[in-house]
Amino acid sequence: MVKKMKRIKLFDPDIGKEEASAVKNTLYSKFWASGAGNGKVLEFENDFCEYTKSTKCIAVNSGTAALHLALSLFDIKNKEVILPSLSFVSTAHAILYNGGIPIFADVKKDTLCLDPESVEKKITTKTRMILPVHFGGFPCDMKQFLNIKKQNKIILVEDAAHAAGANYKNKKIGEISDAVCFSFHPVKNLAMPAGGAITLNGGKVKQNEKILKSKRWCGITNRKGIEYDVSYLGLNYYMTEFSAAIGIIQLKKLDKMNEKRREIAKFYNNRIKTNKKIPFNSDCSYHLYWILVKNRKELIKKMNENGIEVGTHYNPIHKMKFYKNKLKLPVTDKISTSIVTIPIHPNLTKENMDKIVKLINKYAKF
Repeated sequence: MVKKMKRIKLFDPDIGKEEASAVKNTLYSKFWASGAGNGKVLEFENDFCEYTKSTKCIAVNSGTAALHLALSLFDIKNKEVILPSLSFVSTAHAILYNGGIPIFADVKKDTLCLDPESVEKKITTKTRMILPVHFGGFPCDMKQFLNIKKQNKIILVEDAAHAAGANYKNKKIGEISDAVCFSFHPVKNLAMPAGGAITLNGGKVKQNEKILKSKRWCGITNRKGIEYDVSYLGLNYYMTEFSAAIGIIQLKKLDKMNEKRREIAKFYNNRIKTNKKIPFNSDCSYHLYWILVKNRKELIKKMNENGIEVGTHYNPIHKMKFYKNKLKLPVTDKISTSIVTIPIHPNLTKENMDKIVKLINKYAKF
């Protein structure tokens, strides 16, 4: 009998008895969800707020929901929002959900994060917001974006879907901008069945917290007992108790899990024979580890044949049918045909890592 090859997953959440116990306790509590955000959801919000050193935290059911609601705070209707095209499509969708106009800028060729120089060239009198993405968990150059924000009197919101636990110099990702949006999808560093969060800083925090907590639950406000009112056009975006219970445990392990990711990243950086890869940075959360190759299709085939899952994060948004235009973004356009993402998660063994590096060095054309 032929032994079936065990696949090495591209993403794989790190779970244990604590998460299992948390789910079981929630199940038997029979309190599974509350639009008001009580119970475990409130506990997670408080824990994540303290962890990120932000002023307030609002939990929701996805990173997409976080982006949608966060952008709704700043009245971007018919205004331009500058973002990278190299991102998951939700970054752009959230702008359209709120009536804004996505303006795609290029990324830096060394980090694949939004390029401040490209952003400055895109600013017009209609620019309302900059929406940088910490690509792969690598921290963007927030100092430059903060300067651009100040000089042009525009809003700064971060897409930190990849960056739970990442840092910007001496600051936590989550404590700097007007709003910072996180994703806790099962593939993310802090994993839940479904979840996201918005951290708030700066002015109008109490007001914005109240608005977001209303909008995540169908616009419900002023609830007293069984009586309530509706003040906003809201959505069904609240987090469940199951997700929050798991998230509380995951948050306690996040720094340890991210440290393991950094160890893997350092291993890859020292052994993969190319400079065309994500740099090593001790502040990066390494949600993704990417390399650039000349033979992507062939390499993917070889890796899959050897039981290794890989990805191509991402197809640029400006080239997708819904958004397609003739815009030229030289770095993004080049990256989009050569990027390959390889496994990086706390469950990888030394044997797994050796195999991944060996196959890449054998089959990749740099």
